[in-house]
Amino acid sequence: MNSKTFFNNTRRWHSGVIPVLTATALLSGCFGGSGGSSDSTAANENPGNSNVAGQQVDRFSDGRTFLVEAGPDATHDMVSAMIQLRPGDTLEFGCGFIELNHGLLIQATEDVLIKGCGKDSTVLSFRDSDNVTGLEALNVRGITVQDLTIADSPGDAFKLKGVKWGTLLNVRAIWSGGGEPITASNYSDRLHVQCTNPPLNEGDPTPDYIPSSASGRYGIYPVESENILVDNSESVGASDAGIYVGQTNTAIIRNSRAVYNVMGFEIENVQGGEYDNNVAECNTGGFLIYDLENITQYGDTSVMLNNLASNNNTYNFAHSGLVSAVPRGTGFITLGYDNIEVFNNTFEDHSTAAVIYTSYELIDGKDKTSDKKLDPYTEGLHIHNNVMRNSGYDLPPPNFEKVLLEGQVETVLPTLIGLKNITNPGKGAHIVWDGLLDELDEDCPFPVDANGDPVPADENGKPIHTNQHPNPACHYNAYKFNANGERKLPQWGSCFHDNDLAADSQAYMNFHGTEGLELVLAAAEQDPSILSLEGLQSVLEGLTGVVADTDKSVHDCQARFGKLLPPLPRVTIPPFEPSGAIDPAPSEEYVNRLCSKRGKSGSVNRDALEVNCPTLDQYNLFADPHDPRSTPNDGGVPFVLNSKLFSDYATKYRVAFVPTGTKAVYMDGQGGSNLNGTIHFPTGTVIAKTFAFTDESKGTEELVETRLLIKRVSESGKAFWDGPTYIWEKDSDGQPVAKLALGGGTRTVSWHYQDQITGELLAGSTDNYAIPNANQCITCHSNDDVESGSAPIGPKPRNLNRAYAPESTFMGTRGQGGFPRVNQLKYWQDQGILTNVPTLQIDGRGIATNIERLPHWNLAGDSGEVAGSDADVEARLRAYLEVNCQHCHNDRGAASNTGYYLDHYREVDAGYGICKKPTATGGGSCGRQHIVVPGDADSSIVSCRVTASGDPQRQMPPIARSVTHMEGVELINYWINNVVDSGYANGDACGNGSIFQSLN
Repeated sequence: MNSKTFFNNTRRWHSGVIPVLTATALLSGCFGGSGGSSDSTAANENPGNSNVAGQQVDRFSDGRTFLVEAGPDATHDMVSAMIQLRPGDTLEFGCGFIELNHGLLIQATEDVLIKGCGKDSTVLSFRDSDNVTGLEALNVRGITVQDLTIADSPGDAFKLKGVKWGTLLNVRAIWSGGGEPITASNYSDRLHVQCTNPPLNEGDPTPDYIPSSASGRYGIYPVESENILVDNSESVGASDAGIYVGQTNTAIIRNSRAVYNVMGFEIENVQGGEYDNNVAECNTGGFLIYDLENITQYGDTSVMLNNLASNNNTYNFAHSGLVSAVPRGTGFITLGYDNIEVFNNTFEDHSTAAVIYTSYELIDGKDKTSDKKLDPYTEGLHIHNNVMRNSGYDLPPPNFEKVLLEGQVETVLPTLIGLKNITNPGKGAHIVWDGLLDELDEDCPFPVDANGDPVPADENGKPIHTNQHPNPACHYNAYKFNANGERKLPQWGSCFHDNDLAADSQAYMNFHGTEGLELVLAAAEQDPSILSLEGLQSVLEGLTGVVADTDKSVHDCQARFGKLLPPLPRVTIPPFEPSGAIDPAPSEEYVNRLCSKRGKSGSVNRDALEVNCPTLDQYNLFADPHDPRSTPNDGGVPFVLNSKLFSDYATKYRVAFVPTGTKAVYMDGQGGSNLNGTIHFPTGTVIAKTFAFTDESKGTEELVETRLLIKRVSESGKAFWDGPTYIWEKDSDGQPVAKLALGGGTRTVSWHYQDQITGELLAGSTDNYAIPNANQCITCHSNDDVESGSAPIGPKPRNLNRAYAPESTFMGTRGQGGFPRVNQLKYWQDQGILTNVPTLQIDGRGIATNIERLPHWNLAGDSGEVAGSDADVEARLRAYLEVNCQHCHNDRGAASNTGYYLDHYREVDAGYGICKKPTATGGGSCGRQHIVVPGDADSSIVSCRVTASGDPQRQMPPIARSVTHMEGVELINYWINNVVDSGYANGDACGNGSIFQSLN
């Protein structure tokens, strides 16, 4: 297959290969005009070159190839390359075993190629990486990754999020598992994993591979994307799913292999998915097509053909979540997903079943699924012309002692199958159905959106929900039934026909859900001696409709209705279309010309704002070019926030530079319709934030970094924010100088100062203060409802609504530039740099009482509620989570696929984490089943994540801190333990701590 499947007509090929070693290479980026200079105008008239200082220079670089070879400089070279990739560029890895201690993150670009020498020849090892993901592409339009292996990523190996047109071709994800680490000396042998004798139970001998729950979560993981192709690829050892596509439109997985993962292949919440000619073997389960609740979209229509599912009998080694409930020995499972066609596949040697057809009613209980947008039942299931042999021969044994004594009911599904199979006790079958279908809810109205209007519907009348719709009070299902209240069949049923079901196994069984199991549990609790298969089955003997039946004629659509479900369409990926919104990199000469200009004293060098200059002083932002705490030039305005992001106790100096003659526009949250929007700043705005570490006992303060956010305009006229970072050093004369460091860095720092809000003494140190690279900054700052690039996060009216005061006493009582202690929004209005401000009613504290406001998270009573009351604690907790987590955890952010949203206006319910199951497991779930468990922080995932430090699978936020913020952790734990209870929306859904709530 041509490796340029989608990009042949758009890529500019490269004239040569360049190493990623020079300092000047770090200056390249995604740049465009500043919006007002004569140079910018000239460039727009002639994009190929520009008149800079009277000379014609090439403005843009041609497409480039960056080469990364094995060796001690590999990580540095990779990071240097990844932050530069622009349309037409290639990042090429040499042959061999390349050890990398940082993740490969591609952000906000398009039409790029990442390649190696072949998946057996180029191995990127992330065993010692400080990032959770090996390769991650976020918000990229057009990316191909090919011909390489990623080994031992702490979390996901290949992750594509928000990608349009993404191809993963001839790649492999692998973990060392419980065996010896994969190294440069053994990788040639370790990469090729066979499937001969998978371990049915933990500790069983396994000659091929030793699975481990310590492995990362997903091998190949495109999510919230469009037009995805995974071809000729492989995943080995993932503790969740090997090859997965989720919350995506139009996706094909073909010619690929998954071995020794918990779930081999997953299609989750996908609209238009296809499995074609894949092999799943020695996983816990082979293939899965399902919908998960409380996330961005719901799926429909997937095709599975020409695949082999064989010997998927490895014990389940997942930490938690839905995948932890998949019984070993499952060829294919579907759950809560409509319109699936499964044909021309082979399912062989599965100890539980070749096919499990089930619903959320089995897990949650009838009408108990908390997400009423999710249809709990799979319908339109068409299984035909498949081969199934040797199925259901060795179910995992029932362990009711653990069920009764410890609440561990993850093995309940195979237990139910074997327990209720009177025909063939203790065995499964080729096809197993839970027999559960919904009944017409005549009183449930069609759901509405946030404005009260009906949500969109498909041609069948089924609501097309997204996470932007409110959770209805009931699950609407009238579209499945006719005017007489009869189910429309076979459309909302299932058709099984022309399958070759080997006589070595029971053909079919319907085990009727959990019906009768409560009698078994009650009997076992009264008489533990009954805990045997025969004893338990005796309890069910003679109960009509409880034990399994074998009548598969209910799925014989031709006989019942005279017709079959029609064939589903094959997936077609449309040709790649470049956006044109992202410019190639500027030439080195162009950058140097602009940055070498010297502007007037006291004026910002606005021509230079078009590019990323080598040193901060070239912009002339501050009166003292060696001190970003000095008076800002051009009327720059210092500001502080009510609640700020925790960054290892750094002291921060923020300044906004609004271009002279322009105004920013006041924009608040608008009741949730402007979720992530800040004040709207004009083109040419610069926001500077300097991080320093203060020691008030010594009267010293160390400058570490200054980050800029610059609002620029691309050649296409689209506004975007760029975010260069500068690290403070000493020059040859001993003067402080801030040098461009798009690749980030680390520093040893210490702090000792009194918190200006609480009066508490804060003291400590770390050797690992992390300065994020440019692409990491975009991860937090980029949401798809704001301007592209690194859009501002902090300057929202609700976080600016306060009187200015410096963060420490190092600058004295007046703060930077002698800025007065008055309400910041009113001051900006009075200075003529902010318009559209409502009439503000300022109280004696300098707070506008008639507009929105976030409280200081660490000041009891600052919310306006009684200090220490439940309402006060929750308001301050919400402020803390908004500034530390919400920039990613919202339905338009980098963590939108999690369904865990923390924005200011959201109800505290399942979407806010209350008894919400994680979307993925791995080490990041901490072995816990729910994000927030009312009254029990020790069982809550969020508590574990914010406490963890130094573990890339668990630490949250994943960047910006190297130590645990104990004061923040204490607030979160107090809220969970003392404020949240079962009275909260969804607060009664945590149950027994298991994924199965139907047994509560």
